[in-house]
Amino acid sequence: MDRRDILKLTAVAGAAGALTLDPVSFADAAHAADRPGEGAEQTRTVRGHLPPGAPDFVYLPIEVGRGVREIAVSYRYDRPTVPEGTVGNACDIGIFDERGTELGGEGFRGWSGGARTEFAISAEKATPGYLPGPIDAGVWHVVLGPYTVAPQGMDYEVDVTLRFGPRGRTPEPVYPPERAKGRGRAWYRGDNHLHSVYSDGKRTPAQIAALARAAGLDFINSSEHNTTSAHAAWDGLWGDDLLILTGEEVTTRNGHVVAMGTDPGAFIDWRYRARDHAFGRYARAIRRAGGLVIPAHPHATCIGCNWKFGFEEADAVEVWNGPYSPEDEVALAEWDNTLVAHAQGRGDWLPAVGHSDAHRDPDVIGLPQTVVLADDLSRREIQDGIRAGRVWIAESAQVDLAFSVTGERGEHAGIGERLRVPRASKATARLKVSGAPGCTVRFVTDQGVLHSSPLPASGSGTVQWQTTPDHAAYIRAEVRHPPVVQGLPGPMAAMTNPVFLGRA
Repeated sequence: MDRRDILKLTAVAGAAGALTLDPVSFADAAHAADRPGEGAEQTRTVRGHLPPGAPDFVYLPIEVGRGVREIAVSYRYDRPTVPEGTVGNACDIGIFDERGTELGGEGFRGWSGGARTEFAISAEKATPGYLPGPIDAGVWHVVLGPYTVAPQGMDYEVDVTLRFGPRGRTPEPVYPPERAKGRGRAWYRGDNHLHSVYSDGKRTPAQIAALARAAGLDFINSSEHNTTSAHAAWDGLWGDDLLILTGEEVTTRNGHVVAMGTDPGAFIDWRYRARDHAFGRYARAIRRAGGLVIPAHPHATCIGCNWKFGFEEADAVEVWNGPYSPEDEVALAEWDNTLVAHAQGRGDWLPAVGHSDAHRDPDVIGLPQTVVLADDLSRREIQDGIRAGRVWIAESAQVDLAFSVTGERGEHAGIGERLRVPRASKATARLKVSGAPGCTVRFVTDQGVLHSSPLPASGSGTVQWQTTPDHAAYIRAEVRHPPVVQGLPGPMAAMTNPVFLGRA
């Protein structure tokens, strides 16, 4: 890349955050297509250099002629030594077909991020992360995503191979059903944030399904990074005891969002930043596809993981991600600060959920798990329960609880509900817990923690506390392990969404 290329790159990056390179031509492809026995495979190699400040996405057009059976791509890039505290090179990869690269368009054919160095697509099959289907003639685009670029820049090479022959037949995808047997209106346990070999995880869908059952889960959600390719990979893994939902972890440069329970095959684009004012469009796309919008690990410290889009478009927020950590404590505090507005009657509130984000051993599926009160074990009913805030979060299926607040005249409200009683009347919070040895119960209000009580050594017991709506706008319950760091609260074992108090 010469000086003019760099100037062009900088101009395009400033305007649109993307760069399109010169097309790769297979000039003699027609001959190979007509006579597949001679040169039935052709490869082109593209080399380039990206300077620091490169755009988020670099598109490499590939001129694909007729008679192509399979397209295969491999890539590599240098990883020079960088000073301490400076990011090195990291580059993602994916591909769009002849239908184009328009945001939210139909051309998406796969994404593997940085999890793979090569992939192949044909009508019959595709590398995990990619979608099988016809290799139609037209201009395809390999897309590079230079996630971080070292001060020295990034040297890259991309090999594109076209293989010729009969195109074959694309198998009809089989998707999970939207309903399992269930237990009628009940509390159902699930994990909506999981990764398999279809993105950057190491487990197969079969292994995940087995571990979900072992963890006592009733439902899971397929949420691979920026791809729907796993949606058809759960064939035969569901059952009366396990509902499998399809979705996506939309992984942008300014945060990740779990699209929970979207229609099978519904692709949600991720190629935008907060400054582009585009998230609202894609949040609406998630809902049109029947899904929930759930910002994931909003205070994670990994590059690009911290949530920058605001919560106006969210249906719930992931305040607990994997083993409980200081990042979760910050997310929990931020979420708790938003509850007063609803308590005063100023708009809706955002329910809290928790997921494992499990990728590989030793990540524990179902640590934590979202427990939802739903009328049935179905996609719609589980989503309705989460949207309404009828949710509590547990570190495992060993922990069980029941939380409610009652009034002086027998009024009753459960998790996610409002106890509509006069401001000066007494309200009694009651939490029944089991499976939490060594833990302490805390009742949290808009003033903070107003009551705490250790559980018996068995980990089972009932704790009650009395207040008034004048004194507490809401009450939520936490079950905490002993502190690990002096002066800080202990890790969470379980927590509830709030019960609001008063007539607002």
